[in-house]
Amino acid sequence: MTERDRFPHDDTAPLRPTGGAPTGGRPAGDDQPTTAHPAYPAGPAPTGPPAGAAPAAPAGAPPRRGRSGFAAAVLAGALVVGGGAGIGGAALWSAYDDDGSSSAGGSDRTTSQVVSTSDEPAPEGSVQQVAATVLPSVVQIEVAGSQGAGSGSGIVLSSDGVILTNNHVVDLAADGGEITVAFNDGTRADAEVLGTDPLTDTAVIRAQDVEDLTPATIGDSEALDVGEQVVAIGSPFGLESTVTSGIVSALDRPVNVGTDDQQNATTYPAIQTDAAINPGNSGGPLVNMAGQVIGINSSIRTASDSAGSESGSIGLGFAIPMEPVMPIVEQMTDGETPTHARLGITVGDAATVQLPEGLEGQLGPQQQPQQPEQDSDVVGARVGEVTQGSTADEAGIESDDVITKVDDTMISSADSLVATIRSYRPGDEVEVTFLRGDEEQTVTLELDSDATQD
Repeated sequence: MTERDRFPHDDTAPLRPTGGAPTGGRPAGDDQPTTAHPAYPAGPAPTGPPAGAAPAAPAGAPPRRGRSGFAAAVLAGALVVGGGAGIGGAALWSAYDDDGSSSAGGSDRTTSQVVSTSDEPAPEGSVQQVAATVLPSVVQIEVAGSQGAGSGSGIVLSSDGVILTNNHVVDLAADGGEITVAFNDGTRADAEVLGTDPLTDTAVIRAQDVEDLTPATIGDSEALDVGEQVVAIGSPFGLESTVTSGIVSALDRPVNVGTDDQQNATTYPAIQTDAAINPGNSGGPLVNMAGQVIGINSSIRTASDSAGSESGSIGLGFAIPMEPVMPIVEQMTDGETPTHARLGITVGDAATVQLPEGLEGQLGPQQQPQQPEQDSDVVGARVGEVTQGSTADEAGIESDDVITKVDDTMISSADSLVATIRSYRPGDEVEVTFLRGDEEQTVTLELDSDATQD
């Protein structure tokens, strides 16, 4: 898929659709290591075992159809491999243990017992209970366009088919592509795009001619704590309704997965989790143990180091928190152009930092080339240009100031500042702390909107 290689080779990668040219997640550009994988690329199904490897079905047995048939085929292949291994193992054992005597009929012989296991209701707050609650609200999204095809995941927001996903999942459907939604009950429907927002990597689609869907419950991502248990649900590598679990590894992790056509960074203050997230999970929910959606699974850090490979989870997954994007989701649902808070400045990292080999650019490109050699003790976002008449200009922020804090959030880099400002809404009042030389200053300002941007 043209998802702009959202699964970078050793970087944060948005989950990408299978097949085709790269799209979304990490915007196009081989030099951008942080990416988002929209969906799992579509491709030919794996071939079965060689003829004669599996036992023939009994004569007269009714053919299996649909999903059951597919599952049976996959299982049969697995059994062939397992059976072969078992036969080899038995032959090897016979070669070393053949003493000419028979082991059958011995008086000490025991056999496996078959017991009855009760199917108790899932305990409250368990992964099992969360999965049963949330699965009906999760869909697989299949996208096909002129540049390829792929699949991702989505979250049902309304009973009449409004669905939230990642922008990089539906990106392939631009310019006349097709979108199909597969629901948890096995039904399918065509869908159309209601709105997209590359800056937050979110999109809203509507499944057509559907009713009585089960909307997900949206939780408060601001109430999350590091170490809290979470569950990720989606369609990794096209395997729909897959459930994995883990914990919140970190909060407010600045993740940059690229830039849009105007070179604005797609950066968000991510929820980091070790729950397994893979290509195809993009757009699916990250859920707390109350069964509430608190994030949108969007990108991962991979360990791959070869340019064409498709790597999977190494326990570093990132989700977009729900709280800051819900106003944007509502705008897209209503057919409005999404708006974002802004200071009216360009920024770069305050100091040049030498990264370990192989990790250069791991958080994506800066909004402005890095400044020449600076004081390495200064940590923050160094101001480049200040737009005349912007809120930063009116507050007295100048070029070469280093922003170190917004309200109570410490700013460690340019990405950190962009992600933090994106978590606010236009018109919000914030307190900005910055260094001018050795002097620390604090100003209070009202954030601008990019809707008024020239």
